[in-house]
Amino acid sequence: MFADSEELQAKLLAIYDKIRSADFFDDVMLELRDELLQVLRAERVTVYQRSEDGREITSRYKTGEDIGVIRVALSPASIAGYVAMSQKPIIINDVYDAEELGSIHSQLKFDYSYDQVSGFLTRNMLVIPIMFGDTLLGVLQVINRIGEPAFTEEDMTLAQQIASVIADKVRADRHTTEGPFEYLVQHKKVTVDQLTEVQAKATESGHSVAQLLMSELKVTMEDIGVSLQHYYQVPFMTYDPNVTPPEELMESLNRPFLIRNRWVPIAGDMNKAVILIDNPNDAGRIMEIQDILGATAYEFMVGLEEDIYKFLGVEAEEQQVQEIEAPQANLSDILVRLDEENIPGGGADGIDGTELLDENAAAVVQLVNKLIADAVELNASDIHVEPSKGSKPAQVRMRVDGVCRKVLEIPHTHIRYVVARIKIMAKVDISESRLPQDGKITCRLHGKPLELRVATVPTVNGESVVMRILAAGDPLPFSKLNLAPKNEEMVTRMIDHPHGIILVVGPTGSGKTTTLHAVLGVINTPDLKILTAEDPVEITQPGLQQVQIIRQIGLDFARALRCFLRADPDVILIGEMRDLETAHSGIEASLTGHMVFSTLHTNSAPETITRLLDMGLDPLNFADAFVGVLAQRLVRTLCSACRETYVPTQEEFDHLKKIYGEEMFPELGFDSPDKCQFGKPKGCDRCVNSGYRGRTGIHEVIEVSPELKAMIVARTPAAQIATLAATQGMRTLTQDGIRKIFKAQIDLKQLRAVTVV
Repeated sequence: MFADSEELQAKLLAIYDKIRSADFFDDVMLELRDELLQVLRAERVTVYQRSEDGREITSRYKTGEDIGVIRVALSPASIAGYVAMSQKPIIINDVYDAEELGSIHSQLKFDYSYDQVSGFLTRNMLVIPIMFGDTLLGVLQVINRIGEPAFTEEDMTLAQQIASVIADKVRADRHTTEGPFEYLVQHKKVTVDQLTEVQAKATESGHSVAQLLMSELKVTMEDIGVSLQHYYQVPFMTYDPNVTPPEELMESLNRPFLIRNRWVPIAGDMNKAVILIDNPNDAGRIMEIQDILGATAYEFMVGLEEDIYKFLGVEAEEQQVQEIEAPQANLSDILVRLDEENIPGGGADGIDGTELLDENAAAVVQLVNKLIADAVELNASDIHVEPSKGSKPAQVRMRVDGVCRKVLEIPHTHIRYVVARIKIMAKVDISESRLPQDGKITCRLHGKPLELRVATVPTVNGESVVMRILAAGDPLPFSKLNLAPKNEEMVTRMIDHPHGIILVVGPTGSGKTTTLHAVLGVINTPDLKILTAEDPVEITQPGLQQVQIIRQIGLDFARALRCFLRADPDVILIGEMRDLETAHSGIEASLTGHMVFSTLHTNSAPETITRLLDMGLDPLNFADAFVGVLAQRLVRTLCSACRETYVPTQEEFDHLKKIYGEEMFPELGFDSPDKCQFGKPKGCDRCVNSGYRGRTGIHEVIEVSPELKAMIVARTPAAQIATLAATQGMRTLTQDGIRKIFKAQIDLKQLRAVTVV
């Protein structure tokens, strides 16, 4: 149909320009009929828009003229309604194939009544949600691919691009805002700084943003409601003591589950349920509601979580973070109890959301709680729940000191229930097993707050789950970082600078945040204002103003940094320089009298300099701002309780001497093996017979100098920067590791695991 991709791009640009330049969406869509069908290579196109009251989607534009306005409820009773509810794009090869529809959702149906009335035959469909950020504005439905038996992934990409442009125009028509409380800023009810401060305070205190806006900034409930309606595009509802959740809908629901997930049915029946929820854009929860409740159609309204709690018969103050109760029984005993409860085997469609919410499956709850409690006790960083092929048992492994350790096998008949339990706790869609999902579990263990980040991964054997433990803690003292004397001296000089930028670099899980907070602990005094933006806030310190990044509401590192510059700080910590905008803003902040700390994912200190220049930073500005960089890795240390010491052989001694460098080796203070004491692993109960317990850092530090500034301006390669830095005191990660081998803290095997030796 198109001679080449350039012709297609030209057609697309023409469509984009017409949509964007039109005063209103309706003015332009009729003009674009033929062009849209030609570009999408389809027989018909329908654009649905979400109704003003949020109850349904209605056809705002369609190429077929045989039927009037089409109204579709948000439900699996129609394909467009399902896409509106799930907010997921789909391709259907045959709309009359019940098996294909059932593979997408067990209740998905094609409403063939329109075909019967019009005489038109629908064969296949491509259906795309029209989204602005996280807000559903409508649905783009493309019918009957021309020239092919079905739509392709390439067609989906094309349709998504068009849907994105339509979303911009519909958003402008509907005055949709970019965040739940942006309306308040636009109408000068609050300032950007006030909103950012309240959002940070809400994260720390556990109170909702709306609650703090009303109590601290005296924003009215009416203004809050209007703001939420502009963002979510559904009606706002406050608590009404005369409204009672309908018994027909409540009888199949678990009230504690509703409290945890912040939604409640407030009207309707199984034909059409009206749901009050604090975030109608949460597609995972919307689909979970549909799976659990099973009503034919739904209407959603937005409400404050405090009001939702009231409808459920509790006050907001009564809501405590879920307490994880660690069973006294061991994991093996709990598995036996699982068998005794006779949970049905997990087939492909064997999970019923209401069954999982039933407390009869207490052993599943106890098993997951026990896994979390044991992981915390072992000081594990991650819990891996991994299904196996066929009838083989699933594995549970925990990463302790950077190494995965198998702790349990779960029968294949039970693994789906364990995974589903974790998904419920993480508030992700339990019905979705084909796509990866991310969630968060916030709870308390032994009275202490605990947060776990949850990621599901669809594998050929089933869903695997990884839970990363983000236990809140106090900062590590600077003296406990185990810096070599020369490195400690350089870092101390660096943090004494009044302004500039200092970077801590390394891969994920290398202890960068721990090091940064240890450094901040040194300068955290009453005479300095210190602001931090982190994702997540893991370590807290009195005296710091710490901000949790919340991307769902537009609060990213770049925006937080812009806000900080108006808050009169002396020191700024930015959790990560992920992009040019954040890096550029960090440099600008350091050049205007602020000390800036941040992190980057690079392999070495010299590489960090060239990486930032490659990102697009101005060499002159970067050279002026740069104070220093510390690269690090974490290495497993020998167990102090069972470590054995020995005198190395001449061969071992010479090998390490050669790696360290013949010219620099004398600085270690050893001239022969008989003066050395190396350590080797043995194994005991304290280290679970591994011989290793805990981890320590190995470091590589570059401190600014006039010669280095000149190299930055000249964009000198990393290898030459490393050569200069070595003459000025830098020792590589490997060299620092060898120093710690000579102190019997680590062995060569563990050093090789993190560096090239």
